[in-house]
Amino acid sequence: MEIKRGKGKFYIGESEQDFIAHITFKNGGNNVIIVDHTFVDPSLRGQGIAAKLMKKVVDMAREENLKVVPVCSYAVTAFKRNKDYQDVLLNK
Repeated sequence: MEIKRGKGKFYIGESEQDFIAHITFKNGGNNVIIVDHTFVDPSLRGQGIAAKLMKKVVDMAREENLKVVPVCSYAVTAFKRNKDYQDVLLNK
């Protein structure tokens, strides 16, 4: 499954509006993005799709020198569990 980048999101599906999984983020200003929603269709759950979407966000943050504020419950948990993501986590 191909993960595509859209406006303020990474997604799997035909288009940004017709997706089966996505992770969304918004500009928080000052080189910060806020990860505010993660969705995976029930038929795909348990396959690590959300983790792959989260990795895309982290990779993008590294490439674009951004910091991440995880807000949605999945993103918060992903950052707590994955010590490799700490370099892009915004420490308040």
